[in-house]
Amino acid sequence: MKKILYILSKLKWIGLIGIIGTINGNSYLKLFWLFFLLGFIDIFENLPVFLQSMKMLIAIPVISIKYGKRLPSTENHTSDTKYILPFEGEWFVVNGGTDQKTSHSWGIVPQRYAYDFFILDEENKSFENTGDNLEDYYCYGKNILAPADGIVVALKNKYPNSNVNKNGKVECKAKDIRGNYITIKHNDKEYSNIAHIMPGSIKVEIGQKVTRGQVIARCGNSGNTSEPHIHYQVNDGKSFFFSAGLPIKFQKVIVDGNKSDDHEQYITREHKVKNS
Repeated sequence: MKKILYILSKLKWIGLIGIIGTINGNSYLKLFWLFFLLGFIDIFENLPVFLQSMKMLIAIPVISIKYGKRLPSTENHTSDTKYILPFEGEWFVVNGGTDQKTSHSWGIVPQRYAYDFFILDEENKSFENTGDNLEDYYCYGKNILAPADGIVVALKNKYPNSNVNKNGKVECKAKDIRGNYITIKHNDKEYSNIAHIMPGSIKVEIGQKVTRGQVIARCGNSGNTSEPHIHYQVNDGKSFFFSAGLPIKFQKVIVDGNKSDDHEQYITREHKVKNS
């Protein structure tokens, strides 16, 4: 059934023929506009995820109005929390940075300073064998660490993994784009959000205190993701959708094998990073 729905949803693009009908006034060709109605299949197949996407779009003007021209940035934000990378060993920064060019999602303000991490081998591949199975991916099942001291204020631990697709196509099986996730409150203005966690692997509970470096879960592929990785971001409020993203300085991080003289530093995409 899912395969049939997938094929039908792709047929919506036949609706582009309707443009020709509109241009030359052909009534029959105009009818092809109706094929765009098949686009609703994508929406209703996972309505909660669609609604979350709408939340993120609504959040853009809401957060912008709140901050005006003073959205959090590396120039005006100083963290009160000492963060480490949320994993053991060396990982690759797939997405994320502190400017528009390197940002995970610059226009989506809550995820402006978010990061995606996975593990690469010497051939710059994130998997071994065929890559058709979750277990083929180097980061799958690896420990996730608490990036700083805090209290767990929200989590989900019930969603299945999504399918892996080497072509980058996402088939979200969860009713939440984050899949399984953990939100940690560090203080009133700093909250860590870690997403795409392995089903059933979360080792903490809401209200539990965690310490920096504590193993809290394992890397998975739940939610809106095409292959296993860790999504990590820090926000100025508990809401994943209506809180501004904050730039993150990591403590004693090693970038591309080089340890910085600075006590803390920002990282950016295409770097291999690990805790010292």
